[in-house]
Amino acid sequence: MQPVVLGEIFKIGPALSLTPKGGAGVRSIGYRRQMVDYAHSFGVRTFKVRTFNASTFDAAAFDGRTVGADPFDTADTGTLRPDSASRRPQLPAICDRGSESQILDFSSGQIAGLFVVFAFISAVPVLLHPLPPISDYINHLSRMHVIAAIGSDSDLARFYQVNWEVIPNLMMDMILPVLVRIMSIYTAGQAYMIASFVLILSGTFALNRQLHGRWSVLPLAAFPLLYNYVFLVGTMNYVTGIGLSLWALVAWIALRERHLLSRLTVSAAFVAALFFCHLYALGIYGLGLLAFELRRLWAGGANGGRNRSLLPTPSCKRAGAGRGAARLIDFVATGLPFLPVLPLLMMSPTWGLRSDISWEWAGKVDGLLDVINVYSGAVAALLAALMATGAGFALYHRALRIHPFGLVLLVVGAVVYAALPRVAFDTYMADVRLPIALAFMVIAGAQLDLRRLDLHRLGVRPARVRQGVAAVLFLLLAVRVLEVQTVWAALSPGEAAFRESVAQIDRGAKVMVAYADPDGGDNVLNLGLVHAACLAVIERSALVTTVFTVVGKQILHVRADYRDRVDTHDGTPPTIENLLRVANQDATGNDYWQRWTTDYDYLYVLFTDARYENPDPARLTPVFTGDKFVLYRIESAQIADAGKSTR
Repeated sequence: MQPVVLGEIFKIGPALSLTPKGGAGVRSIGYRRQMVDYAHSFGVRTFKVRTFNASTFDAAAFDGRTVGADPFDTADTGTLRPDSASRRPQLPAICDRGSESQILDFSSGQIAGLFVVFAFISAVPVLLHPLPPISDYINHLSRMHVIAAIGSDSDLARFYQVNWEVIPNLMMDMILPVLVRIMSIYTAGQAYMIASFVLILSGTFALNRQLHGRWSVLPLAAFPLLYNYVFLVGTMNYVTGIGLSLWALVAWIALRERHLLSRLTVSAAFVAALFFCHLYALGIYGLGLLAFELRRLWAGGANGGRNRSLLPTPSCKRAGAGRGAARLIDFVATGLPFLPVLPLLMMSPTWGLRSDISWEWAGKVDGLLDVINVYSGAVAALLAALMATGAGFALYHRALRIHPFGLVLLVVGAVVYAALPRVAFDTYMADVRLPIALAFMVIAGAQLDLRRLDLHRLGVRPARVRQGVAAVLFLLLAVRVLEVQTVWAALSPGEAAFRESVAQIDRGAKVMVAYADPDGGDNVLNLGLVHAACLAVIERSALVTTVFTVVGKQILHVRADYRDRVDTHDGTPPTIENLLRVANQDATGNDYWQRWTTDYDYLYVLFTDARYENPDPARLTPVFTGDKFVLYRIESAQIADAGKSTR
């Protein structure tokens, strides 16, 4: 029989006799000698132990009370330190499979290395395209340029003004103008975009670590989701807010069993940061907290309700009721850091937009598909099939686990998504922004435990398993990056042509934007053209009618002399037919473009085709013709009142 180690620290009172004769004994927990020796090589602190050898045990001489017949040998292991590999004993054969499974999983260093490689690959399209074809991005970038340069550019100062206010949409406005001091506006935009990517993915990894207690390779599956429809629309502050909300959840869970005041203080700091990042991102954090605390409340606190009394005595019932009340109070206290949000919102001009709200049920399914669908439906189907196949394989072999938080989040998120409006606070896509944020949180709640795989059944070596998992994850990312890079490269000539057309505009001019096709902006391949005219703000210090200058949504406004010449409601530009009717006095109204023939110097007509012809040769002179746009000079415009610079 193998020697058995009995720890004195585990003596807890009388128990069954250890001798055939009966009598008093001690209850202990035993470990094989090899287990203690194995721990010896890892630097584990142990207690004084006693060894019992059954081969030398004389039951006749020992009845639990006889002195001098003690078959136990005392040995002090002291501090077990990691020495050479030769000190690490071989475990019994029964542990061979366990030791084999230990090397199945990725080490922390391997996961960190894969994270760096995957992050670099994800950033390739952004690095190769200083002006990516993302809808609102160039509009936001032009605002950053005005904030940074208005003090030294007289043309910009003549058209625009910056009013710093309490607005839940300021993160980019606070960071990029600072970066512009050391780099170009385009490089600063790239840096901000890549930093947002890293913030999201590192938050996903950290949340996964907090939920499961160990690093996992599975969050690498979130990398392909960085490119999604919400990102292509150009909601940059919200994208950054997703990453910040993930880190806020990480901090909350890490401090969950710490002092209440410290936890609430850190949470309040994140609430403030998220409020100024984006109001919807703050809602994502609140939703994640709600799911986590609901799961914790249901499970019965930190111990999950496992340490309950076996006998329902009155005292136990009273104690249980007290613990239940304490948990409920703790649950309610989670919302305390959110109390300043309403006063801040009421102080903000954004509060004036609270009545602009509407629901659209038709796009709910599309919002779910937009999590994985970018440019090609076939690519999205391939990625979904690969993910489903991998998840199914892992579930079949019981290697994939979902944290209860992730399950609760799916339920709560589904209810909230169904109830959310399409427009809130005069901001579109209020509901369809939610699924992509939930996707990152759900991935963080999943755990891939390769140690549960049966290598003998699969007939593969541990190294092959790791290589296979890494290959699948790399394939997912490679397919998505290749899709995005291929499309962006194909759209690059159009972007270069547009920049060339901007160079033809006089500095300090006033630029009108109109559509040839009112539905042209709905095509995902045309998103980069929607706000491309805002490039004239950066390159030519121009007044452009589509620049975001909505009170309550941006801090950039147009000065009073020119305010009636721009879109101050973030609407859709007029069609060329609208302009022609106004010019021919066939329509009346107070739209900002009613006097377009005299108020503007240039006209961009977007979403044209190869057969497009000059709609008004008497007033419009072509300056530059691109693949899907035409730049015209308005001949009857009163340019003199612009006071434009001749620089």
